[in-house]
Amino acid sequence: MSSKGNKLGLGNLKQSLMNRHNGKLKMAAIFALLVSTVTFNLGFANETDKEQFAKIFHVYVADTYVGSVADEATVEEVVLNKELEASKKYEDLKVDASAEVKIIPEQVFTVDANEEETIKNLQEALTVQAQAYSLQVEETVVASLKDKADFEAVIDGLKLQYITQYQLNKLKNNSTNDSLPELKKDETRLIDVALSAPITGQEDLAKPEEIVSVSEAVQLLQTGSIEQETYTVKSGDVLGSIASAHDLTTAQLLNLNPSLKENTVLQIGQELNVTVEKPFVTVKAVYEKKKIEEIDFAKIVEEDPTMLKGEKLVKQEGKKGKKEVTYLISEENGVRTERLQSVENILVEPENRIVVVGTKVIPSVGTGTFAWPAVGGYVSSNMGHRWGRYHYGIDIARPSNYTIKASDNGVIKTAGSHSTYGNYVVIDHNNGFESLYAHLSRIDVSVGQVVEQGSALGQMGSTGRSTGTHLHFEIHKNGSEVNPLSYLN
Repeated sequence: MSSKGNKLGLGNLKQSLMNRHNGKLKMAAIFALLVSTVTFNLGFANETDKEQFAKIFHVYVADTYVGSVADEATVEEVVLNKELEASKKYEDLKVDASAEVKIIPEQVFTVDANEEETIKNLQEALTVQAQAYSLQVEETVVASLKDKADFEAVIDGLKLQYITQYQLNKLKNNSTNDSLPELKKDETRLIDVALSAPITGQEDLAKPEEIVSVSEAVQLLQTGSIEQETYTVKSGDVLGSIASAHDLTTAQLLNLNPSLKENTVLQIGQELNVTVEKPFVTVKAVYEKKKIEEIDFAKIVEEDPTMLKGEKLVKQEGKKGKKEVTYLISEENGVRTERLQSVENILVEPENRIVVVGTKVIPSVGTGTFAWPAVGGYVSSNMGHRWGRYHYGIDIARPSNYTIKASDNGVIKTAGSHSTYGNYVVIDHNNGFESLYAHLSRIDVSVGQVVEQGSALGQMGSTGRSTGTHLHFEIHKNGSEVNPLSYLN
C-alpha cells in the first residue's frame, strides 16, 4: 500500500469525472489492438498475467477509515454531490466538502471493495465547510463571517451603535488630513473612536451553519450573545422576584427594560429582557467641543477705619469676563466617562466687585448686625397673625439662663412698664434701627445709658400680657416693624 494519500480538491472534481470517461474510450482502443494481435506466444502471455496487479483506493475522512472503492472518481462524485447540495442551501458561500478527504491507492491481485457500503459511510462522514473570515477578540475567536468585507462591516457596525454614519465618515476623511479646521463656537466633533480590545480577522474555514451575519456579529460583540433571553410574566410575579431568579438586581432589570418603572404593574404574558450583557469589547469615543463661557468676578472687601462698622460702600461693580474653552469629552458605549479642559483662551478679563466696609466702632451706634438676644433658647412663636391679632416680633423661650442681652450697640431709649409688654426696654441704635425687649422680670439699665452688643439688659420673665416666661423681641427699621429672623446673625 502506498504511504502517500491523495487529498481531494474541488478544482479536480469535474476534470476527474471527465478523465474517467476519456479513460474508458482509451481502454476500448487498447482492447481492439490486443484482439488484432494474435501472434503473441501464449506461454509468455500467461507468465505476464501473473505479474499484473489491480488497484483499489482506500478512503479516509480526517483520520477515520470509511472503506475502499475500485475507482477514485466514485469518491469525487459523492463529494461533488455533497457540495452541490450545500451550495443550494448556502447560495452566497463558497463550500468545500473535500478538505478532510484522503484517498490512498493500493495495488492488489484481486479487487475486493464493497463500494455501496463505502459510499454510505462516506456520505455520513462528510462535513461541508465554507470559506470564511474569522473574527477574533484578542486571543478568542468570537465568530465566523462570510468574508473580509463583512468583517470590516462588523467593525464599523459596532461603532455605529454609538456614533452616526456622518460622524464616522467625517472621522475617516479627517484621518487623511494633516490638520483639522478650527472649531467654531458651540461646535462638537468626533476626533477618535476606538475599541477597548483589538479585533483581528483572517481567512478560515467554518461550517456554513456557524457563519453569522453582520448584525448578529455586532450584537454578539455588544452583549456577549446572539440570542436575547426573555422571560414571560406569570401570575404572582413582581420585579424583585423576576430579577432574583435571573441573578439580577431590580435596578439592572429596569435598566434592561427602559419602559419599566419601579411602580409599573406587570401584565401576565408580558415579555421582559433578562439578558445580562457581557460585551467582548466596548466602543470608546472622544469628542472635542468649544464653548464660550463666562468668568465670574471676584468679590473683594476692603476695610475703612474712618467708616462706621456696618456701613458699606460699593467702590466698583463686578463685571463678568469671557473665555473660549475647548473640552475633550470621553464616552464609553455612549456614557460619558470624562471631561477634560484642553485649551483656554481669555477673551475678556473680569472686573472684580469691590466693597468698602467700615470698621470704626462707636458704642452708641449700631453695627447693623444683630446678635441673638438671649442665652440659647428657641423661637416659640413667629412674627405674624395669631390668636386674632398681629404679633409684631418673635418669642424666644427656654434659654440656658434668663439673662437678656443687647442685640447691637446703642442708647437706651425706653426702660419701663407697659400693660401689654410688661417690663420692657427699647434701644435706639442710631442708624435707623431700634430693638424692643419685653416681658422682663427685671430691668438692669436706665434711659440714656450707652450699651454695647451683648451687654446685659435684665432678666427674662412673664410680665404684662404673657402666658409664661419668655422674651418678646422686635426690630424696627425707620419706624416700621420688620421680621427679626431676617436680621439676626
